[in-house]
Amino acid sequence: MKIPLLSSLAGVLAAAAVLAAGLAGQPAEAASVKAKPKASPAAQPPPSKPGIGIETAAKHALVLEVETGTVLLDKGADERIPPASMSKIMTAYIVFGMLKEGRAALTDELPVSERAWRLQGSKMFVPIGGRISIDDLLKGVIIQSGNDACLVLAEGLAGSEEAFNTLMNEKGQQIGLKDSHFTDVSGLPDPNHWMTARDLATLAIRTIKDFPEYYHYYSEMDYEFNNIKQGNRNPLLYKNVGADGLKTGHTEEAGYSLTASVKRDNRRIILVLNGLPTMKARAQESERLIDWAFREFNNYRLFSPGDKVDDGDVWLGAEPKVPLSVGTDLIVTLPRKARKDMKVTVEYDRPIPAPIEKGTTVGRVVVTVPDFPPVESPLIAAASVERMNTFGRIATLAGYLVWGQRR
Repeated sequence: MKIPLLSSLAGVLAAAAVLAAGLAGQPAEAASVKAKPKASPAAQPPPSKPGIGIETAAKHALVLEVETGTVLLDKGADERIPPASMSKIMTAYIVFGMLKEGRAALTDELPVSERAWRLQGSKMFVPIGGRISIDDLLKGVIIQSGNDACLVLAEGLAGSEEAFNTLMNEKGQQIGLKDSHFTDVSGLPDPNHWMTARDLATLAIRTIKDFPEYYHYYSEMDYEFNNIKQGNRNPLLYKNVGADGLKTGHTEEAGYSLTASVKRDNRRIILVLNGLPTMKARAQESERLIDWAFREFNNYRLFSPGDKVDDGDVWLGAEPKVPLSVGTDLIVTLPRKARKDMKVTVEYDRPIPAPIEKGTTVGRVVVTVPDFPPVESPLIAAASVERMNTFGRIATLAGYLVWGQRR
């Protein structure tokens, strides 16, 4: 009876040796190990419309948590709207870029054309034939919402408004504005001049992150030029709510609108509203939605790089397990009341075939709460694991063939 057993074991070892030789560089599936379908690439979900039980009188609205990109409120955020003076954020963005690149300086003085002097709408009251510094003109654009100041900048820096519009459209595509088109620098009504609330939020975030040295213009409360003092039109700056920008807008077609940024502690929220009936409604609705966003939602830091999320089983590795972590901080924005219902799961093919290089993405971490879109983050190997030596692979495969053991 012993001889057949030895003979059988020898056959198993021989088969294991053949398998081990054939498995050099092959994944675990080659040994007929059934793996779960590979997890799809980790990615943030598309912008959503969370069911958080709040309405707004604005025709279009977007409330966005900047750090996580989480949308807290979405009402027609991808519909085209006339941005009115909110498009001046793009005008200023182009000027900021020229300053940062050294193509212009704040002290440079630009000439005032008759066309700029005659331009209607909100005004800085530039003097015809005068010369004004870029520093003053930026204050005229951002604080006083001067259409005339926008045109002086465009003509002085690009040669014409049309040339400056080309810069705006080209830069808009480069920085991720998905559905915006500019035909003037001031936001005066034009059927071919449009943006979306989502693009306005994107532009606001890029302004804050790309030009911190110039962003202070948006929080200045008032400015006097040509003996005329005008206050910043952003109503949130006067409310002590943490607002530090950005820009209002108003035309008969668009109604009263606002793109605002508010920072409290380590959280920043972007608010875009469009189509409100009065200045008072704009002030009240913007304050109400900002207070709601900070009161009802919070950011939760779940894992940082190096934190062990799980131990992953390794196939044919020198170590039986590999620690799994995240490559960047995993922070989620959730309704405060839903925190207790949060679930964190990991998804990856088991076992993970060796060799494994530290930092390799092997799956994803998924965070879910009821009635809220899931949040995903790449799951990475926090250490390297070499392949077993040949003898170890033979022994492991023999064990798998005889007893169904896997390691």
